[in-house]
Amino acid sequence: MKRLYILAGLLAGLLSFTSCEDYLDRTPDDKTTEQQVFTRFDKVESLVTDLYAHAKFANRPLLYLNHFSISSISDECSASSHESAIPYQFWVGNYGPSQGMPSNSSYWQYWDDLYTTIRSANIILEGVKKYNTPDNPQDGREGDLQRRIGEVYFLRGYMHYLLIRAYGEAVYVNRVINPGDDMTFEKESFHSMVDKICADADSAYARVDAWNGGQYFGRVDKGACLGLKAMVRWMAATPMWNGGNLPNDTRVFKSEYGYDPKRWELARDAAKAVLECKKTDGSLRYKLYETYDKDDFRDVDGNAETNNKKVQQRLWQMMYDMNAIQDEWVWFVTKDKDTGWSGDVLPPSQGGHARQRPLQEQVDEYEYIGPDGYGYPIYCDHAVKDGYDDGNPYESVQRDPRFYRDIRYHGSWYGGAQLNTAEGNDAVSGSYLDQASHTGYYLRKFYKDGWDRGHGGHSISGPAIWRLPEFIYIYCEAVNELSGPNEEIYDLINQVRARSFMSPMPPAVKTDKELMNEYIQRERRVELFYENNRYWTSRLYLEPENYGTESNVDPSDWPYPKNQRQSHGMRPVEDPNGKIVVNGKTYRMERFTVEDGRVFTSPKSYLYPILQEELKRCPSLVQNPGW
Repeated sequence: MKRLYILAGLLAGLLSFTSCEDYLDRTPDDKTTEQQVFTRFDKVESLVTDLYAHAKFANRPLLYLNHFSISSISDECSASSHESAIPYQFWVGNYGPSQGMPSNSSYWQYWDDLYTTIRSANIILEGVKKYNTPDNPQDGREGDLQRRIGEVYFLRGYMHYLLIRAYGEAVYVNRVINPGDDMTFEKESFHSMVDKICADADSAYARVDAWNGGQYFGRVDKGACLGLKAMVRWMAATPMWNGGNLPNDTRVFKSEYGYDPKRWELARDAAKAVLECKKTDGSLRYKLYETYDKDDFRDVDGNAETNNKKVQQRLWQMMYDMNAIQDEWVWFVTKDKDTGWSGDVLPPSQGGHARQRPLQEQVDEYEYIGPDGYGYPIYCDHAVKDGYDDGNPYESVQRDPRFYRDIRYHGSWYGGAQLNTAEGNDAVSGSYLDQASHTGYYLRKFYKDGWDRGHGGHSISGPAIWRLPEFIYIYCEAVNELSGPNEEIYDLINQVRARSFMSPMPPAVKTDKELMNEYIQRERRVELFYENNRYWTSRLYLEPENYGTESNVDPSDWPYPKNQRQSHGMRPVEDPNGKIVVNGKTYRMERFTVEDGRVFTSPKSYLYPILQEELKRCPSLVQNPGW
């Protein structure tokens, strides 16, 4: 099949729609006509099913860059050199309008593929209207056609959401573009795009069910529509698009990006609608998962405790238990990680090669529980007084339980074995080219606790693209921005923390707007670690402009500035006075630089470039800033 581009007015042959392949590919010997497709419900439903597949494929949280998550090009993780070392190409800036984006195959997350999927949605919407497609003839399924139309509206809006998340200003395409049509396409402002995405979400909301159970679970429901609106309204309210200073700003509509509190009001109301979304029986659609208690440390075997009482069963079951998935996940993919990939991420001692390697920048964001019973960052001014020791950072004080669930560190227990990053196969390596971690950490999140290659399959039937906590944070942030902290948002955030057995925020947060915001941002980073969030969020808040170096670090940025240009790790050093004991030896931990020179150039690194070949096809488009 030939590769054809949306802005040239043709549908890419790569879509490979199963039931209606001949028609959609427009092969010379057409065997299936447009009319034959759109006068049958089953064929239209097949098109919608494939549209789902491509839309979800474009935003798989854990395998965003072929076999790497997008965490590996943020300050959450580093990565190994496997699969053409795609993250490394981002680190050194080896991408752009001419050479293209790092990837060894099409994964549907870039400009041309996103528009290809959008065109597919428009073909369905126009075909159904033109040929008056009949409803599902199956008994008891009246209204299915309207449900499918609603799903297509959602998916069209969702694909535009992915576009503006990566590219900012873009073109909202709500019609089928055919050969011979006017090819003059111009960008719209970010806020205009957001309004149109919300309109599509509203069109979907009016047609889909409040909740889908059984075999229909995973299809778009009203909660997902509300979630889409909340996500784009929040993006529109963040500094990138609402009052922040983007250096050397050449965005077409930059005059529209001054601060407007109304945008936070819209984000607040949209997020609240998600929190208050109800099923048809009047019960809340979403609630936090709270199965298993704080003293239950059973692992994947179901009756063993092999993690030194550090990881409660609830913390890893929330990624697997169907009750958690149904109650908390707003929008998600399916089977993002298979058993083989899961095995690859394990440490070398377990047959893996540490494909994803957490960074110290992420580790430092997990709070500790103070003597007064409240949670504080390890870099607060009284952390050392409270007992925090940077030479024994994991056990000198009790860290947020989510830390022990997410990260494997020197001396940690997993499956009854203690990790040793000082000696042996798992020792801190010198390069991302090695099999062992070059950051001193190994990934633990999303693993059934204690799983290894001898425990059978390990496919994750998800994960969530959006979970309930994300909308709690949006709502709380908006309220705090508009009127300051209050008891309501203090309690809401503490509910998420308590669900993970983490202590509440200190009472001072209730009267300090800046402090509340710091806690919200840290909560977002910790709760949503490795869930395709941090890379985008850091840019929305213009964090990379904090570009100090190790010899020029603002004290307020201890231990490292949030600049995306450097990365750090921790390695064990033998010390007779050390507090960490592994295999009979004592160690203290020592920080070190992993990479000092990741490329982040303002303003171009904030947004993806539009490829030159696309600009040639459509000269009226304007390239993104800096490219």
